[in-house]
Amino acid sequence: MALAAGMTTPAAAQPVRSAAAGPAASGPSAEVAHQLTLITGDRVSVDAKGRIVGFRPAKGRAGIPVRKEIRDGRTLVIPADAQRLIASGKLDRRLFDITELNRPENRRAQQHDLRLIVSYRGAQSARAKAEVRDAGATRIGRSLTSLNAQSVATPKADAADLWQALTSERAGSEQRTTAAGVDRIWLDGKRKATLDRSVAQIGTQAAWSAGYTGKGVKIAVLDTGVDGTHPDLVGKVAAAKNFTSSPNLRDRIGHGTHVASIAAGSGAKSGGKFKGVAPDATLLAGKVLGDDGFGDDSGILAGMEWAVAQGADIVNLSLGGMDTPEVDALEAGVNKLSATKGVLFAIAAGNEGSGAGTVGSPGSADAALTVGAVDVKDKLADFSSRGPRVGDGAVKPDVTAPGVDITAASAPKSEIALEVGEAPPGYTTISGTSMATPHVAGAAALLKQQHPEWTYTQLKSVLASSTKPGAYTPFQQGTGRIAVDRALTQSVVSEQVSVGFGVQQWPHTDDTPVTEKITYRNLGTTDVTLDLTVAGTGPKGKPAPAGFFTLGAQQVTVPAGGTADAALTADTRLGGAETGAYSAYVVATGGGQTVRTGAAVEREREAYDVVVKAIGRTGKAAVGAEVSLDDLGVASDGSAFTSAFKNGVATLRVPRGTFVLNGTVVTDPKKIREVDWLAQPKLSVTKNTTVTLDARKAKPAAITLPVKGTKLRGLQSEFSLSTKYDEVTYGWMVDGKGTLRTAHVGPKITDGSLSQRWAGNWNKGASGDYNIATGGRVQQLATGFTRKYKANQFATVKLTMGVGAVKKKTGMLAPLAELPGGYPMYGAPVSHALPAVRTIRVATTDKTRWGLEFAQTGGKDHEGYPIYEAGYSLGRPATYKGGKSYTKAVNTGVFGPRLAAQDGIYRDGSTIGATLPLLADGKGNDGAPEFSSVTTVLHRNGKKFAQNNDPLQGWDTFRVPAGNADYKLTSSVKHSAKIGALSTRVDVSFSFRSKKATTKLPASTVRFTPAIGSDGRAKAGRTISVPVTVQGSAAGKNLKSLTTYVSYNGGKTWKKVTVKKGKITVKNPAKGKGISFSANVTDKKGNKSSVKIYNAYLGK
Repeated sequence: MALAAGMTTPAAAQPVRSAAAGPAASGPSAEVAHQLTLITGDRVSVDAKGRIVGFRPAKGRAGIPVRKEIRDGRTLVIPADAQRLIASGKLDRRLFDITELNRPENRRAQQHDLRLIVSYRGAQSARAKAEVRDAGATRIGRSLTSLNAQSVATPKADAADLWQALTSERAGSEQRTTAAGVDRIWLDGKRKATLDRSVAQIGTQAAWSAGYTGKGVKIAVLDTGVDGTHPDLVGKVAAAKNFTSSPNLRDRIGHGTHVASIAAGSGAKSGGKFKGVAPDATLLAGKVLGDDGFGDDSGILAGMEWAVAQGADIVNLSLGGMDTPEVDALEAGVNKLSATKGVLFAIAAGNEGSGAGTVGSPGSADAALTVGAVDVKDKLADFSSRGPRVGDGAVKPDVTAPGVDITAASAPKSEIALEVGEAPPGYTTISGTSMATPHVAGAAALLKQQHPEWTYTQLKSVLASSTKPGAYTPFQQGTGRIAVDRALTQSVVSEQVSVGFGVQQWPHTDDTPVTEKITYRNLGTTDVTLDLTVAGTGPKGKPAPAGFFTLGAQQVTVPAGGTADAALTADTRLGGAETGAYSAYVVATGGGQTVRTGAAVEREREAYDVVVKAIGRTGKAAVGAEVSLDDLGVASDGSAFTSAFKNGVATLRVPRGTFVLNGTVVTDPKKIREVDWLAQPKLSVTKNTTVTLDARKAKPAAITLPVKGTKLRGLQSEFSLSTKYDEVTYGWMVDGKGTLRTAHVGPKITDGSLSQRWAGNWNKGASGDYNIATGGRVQQLATGFTRKYKANQFATVKLTMGVGAVKKKTGMLAPLAELPGGYPMYGAPVSHALPAVRTIRVATTDKTRWGLEFAQTGGKDHEGYPIYEAGYSLGRPATYKGGKSYTKAVNTGVFGPRLAAQDGIYRDGSTIGATLPLLADGKGNDGAPEFSSVTTVLHRNGKKFAQNNDPLQGWDTFRVPAGNADYKLTSSVKHSAKIGALSTRVDVSFSFRSKKATTKLPASTVRFTPAIGSDGRAKAGRTISVPVTVQGSAAGKNLKSLTTYVSYNGGKTWKKVTVKKGKITVKNPAKGKGISFSANVTDKKGNKSSVKIYNAYLGK
C-alpha cells in the first residue's frame, strides 16, 4: 500500500516533545519526528525513538512491497526491487538502514539532498555518468579518480529519477540490477574523529640521536583542520585544503591540531617537552571533518587523493565509522591508493571498546596500518577497538601506540580546549586511538627519511615486525606496540603483517591441516639466520593445544637482499570442544633483531547445513525466493545467514542453535507486487535440516468493516520474537495495488515470546476513513488473517484543520497507532483544501492508542509530491472509546513558543542546548513551519559567545567553559508569509546563570490564546479578551513580574497592556492587518525571559 503512503514530515522536522490533549494519553510517544528518503525515492517516517511510523512510495513506485527488519539494534526498510542488488554487494545496505540514516549527523548532511558515491566501469561508463547527471536536478560533486567514482547529490524529490538512472530491470523480472556502466553505489556517509573523551615511550630518542627527525618527509593529516599559527606548528604546513562545508580551514574542534602536533610538532611552546615524533616532517593539512566533527565519505576520499597528489608519503586518518562485511568506498580508496601510489595510510582502529569485532572503517582496509591504543605502561586501553575484522575474521588492528592522556598542541578556543581546558597553556591532554595513530604516522616518517625508496609495504612491514609485545592476542594489539628504535635497525621483516587461515568447518575430526607461508625479506647486505617459534592462544585466552600451530622449520636463513619462506600450519583437528577464534604469534629471532607476525584461524563452532526448498503457487520450484536465518542463541553474534536460490533450493551453513527463518517466495518474477511471506519464528538446528516454503499454503488477509464501499489503501503485517537478549522484528507492507499472503511454518511457539500485528487503512470518499491496528501475543503466525469489525468498535474523530490566513493550501492528515508494548503502526494520509473539517474513524480494540499527524502543503513538485510547508503532531497517542466522538483542532493560531514539561533549555556537562518549539500552534500542538531564517545566539558574561542556526529544536548545541557564568540565549525565527501570514517572526530570549552540570535550566515563556477563526482571522475593530498564560520557571507562584505589549505596525512601536485575571484586553486589527504580542517575564529567582510574536492574527 502505500501504507505506504504513511504521511511524513521533512528530515528537517522537529524532534517530538508534544503535550497531552484530548483523551487520556500515556506511554511512549510514537509521533513523527523525522522523514528519511531512500535511494529509491521512497520516504520513511520515524518517531523520536527511531521507530518507523510512516512510509510513502515515490511517484511510479506504488504497489512495490516493502520489507521491514529490526535486529541487532538496527532497522532496515528494503523495497522488494532492491533486495537482489543489496545481496550482490552492488548497492550499499546503509542506504536502507534507517538507524544509520537517522543518525543526527546523517540527517543534517542529507537534510535537503540524497548524497551518494557512485563508481563506474566498462565502455558504458561515460554514458552512465551522463544519465546520472541528467537525473532530475542531480549535481555531480567531487571526481574521485582512484575509484573511477563521483560524489552525487540529488534533491530528495529527484531520488526516484536517480534510482532509474542508476539501475535497470532484469530481463523478465521487476527486480533491478545496476545500469550499464554503473559498478557500485554507496551512501556518502559520515565519519567522525576517533577521540575517546608517548613520544619517548616508542623509542624516538634513538631516531633523533641518529639524525632522523622526519626531514624531507610529508605527512598528511586529514582531520578537523590544523592551526598553523600554534608555535609548535608555525611554518610546518606546506599546503592546506578544505573538503567540508565549513566556511574555512580553522580548526574549531581542536582534534586535527592535536593530532598534527603528535606527528610532527616542534614542541617550541613547551621548550621541546611536547615535541612530536617527527618534528622536522612537513605537514599537509586536509580539513575533511567539519566544525561539527563529522565528514562525508566523499570529502575524506577527495582529501586522500589530494594528499597523494601533493606528494604525501604518509596519510594519517584519526577518524572512522562502523564497519560492515562489504568493502565500502573509503576502504576501497585506501587499498587502491596504497597499491598504486605506494603511500602508507595510518588509520585509527576506533574507540568502541573491548568487544570483539569493533574495529571501524576505514581502519578495516587491507592496506591500512591500523592502530590501537595503549597507556604509558603499555596496557591496552579499555576503549581501543578489537578484532577480528567483521566479515572474514582477519587480524586487525595491526599495531598499537600510546593513546591515553596524550598532551599535545591545542587550537585556541576550540571545543576540546573549552571542554577539557589547557594545561599547560597551549596544550590539551586527551585520549583515543586518534592520539595513537599520529605516533605511528610520525614513526613511519622517521623510517621514510632513513629509507626514501621505501613504499607503504616496507614501512608497514618494518613497523609491524619490530613491535614490543604485550600480554594480548593479535586481535587486541596486532603485533604489539610500535618501537621506533627497533624499527630503525630492523633489516629483516615479515612481508605479511598477519596470516589468516579463514574459517575451518565443523566437525573438526576430519579437518585437513592448512598451511600458509610467511615470507621474510632481508633488507640488509648480509645473510641472516632466524630461529622461529610459535605460540598460540585459544578463544578463551588460554594457550592453544600443543600442535595446533606448527612451523615447517625451526630455522630459516634469509639471504641478503632476498627472501625466504617459512611454513605455518594450523591443525584445527585439535582443540576438542573449544571452538572460535584461535590466534598465534610467530617470533623470528636472529642477527640481533626480532620479527613478529600474527596469525588467526576460526575454528567453526558446531554447524550444519539448512536446505531451504521454495515452491511457487503453481506447485513447481519457485523462480525466485529470499530467505534469511537469524541466530537467536546464547552464543549469537547477531549473524544473519543468507544464500542464493538455484532451481528453488538454497543451502545455508549455520551454527547449532535457534534461528528465525524469514522467507518470501516468488512465483512470477514479473509480479513482485505479490508477496508470499512464509516464516518459521523458531527453527532449532541440531543436525542437517530441510525446510520447505510452499507458497500454496500462504493465504491473504480478510478484514471486514461495518460499512460497504470502502477502498483498501494499505495493509501491513509484522511479527516480533523476544529472547533473553534481544527482540527481532520482521514485516511487509503492501498498498492497494499489491497483495500480501502469509503462512506460519513449523511448530507452535508456546512460551509467549511471539507476537504479531496487523494494520490497515480504508477510504470511503468524503464520509471519512477507517483505520485498524490489532495484534498481540500468538502461538503461531497467521496463515492469512481474518477479522470482522463492528461499528461500535470505532471512535469518530472530527478534526478542524486551520490555515494561517492564506489561500490554496492543502492539509494532509494521517493516523498513527501504538499497540501495547510500544509497537507503532501507521496509516495512509488524506488530503483536504484548508481550512477544513475531516472525519477519521479509528478502531478501539486491542488497547490501541492513536495519534494524528498533520502537514500543510502548497503546490506540488515535479514528482507530483505535495511541497511540505508545516507540520504538527496532535499530542501523544491516546486511548479512544468505541462509539464515542471527539473533536480536535490543529494548525490554528496563535502560533508561538511553548514550554510544556518536556520542553526546555538544558545544560549537559559542557554543552547548552534547547528543545523548545517556537511556533507551537494555538492548541499547543508541537510542530513548526519551514523557517526562512533562524538566528540563535548565546551570550556569556555580557559578550557574544557563539551563534548557530538551530531554532531551539535540539539540532545543535553550544560547548561552553565549565565555570559559573551569566548566559543569555536568544533566537529569532522567520517564515515566509506565503506559508502563513500569522506569526511570521518570533523572537525569544532567556537569561540564566550556569556552570558545568547536568540539569534543566530556568526559562519561561508566555502563551496568548485569543478566540479566532480557523483561518487565523478575527472581526476587525472588535474589542476582545486574550487569555495570557505563563509557562516554565515563572509559572504559577514562581512569577515575580510580567509585562505585556501589543503592536499594530509590525513591531515598530509597542503599547503596554495590563494583565487582569489572566487576560489582556485588545482591539482586533483592521481588515488585512495584524496584531503583534510581546511579553517580558521574570521568575522569583531573577531569571528573565522575553517573547515577541509578530502578526499573531489578522483582522477581517
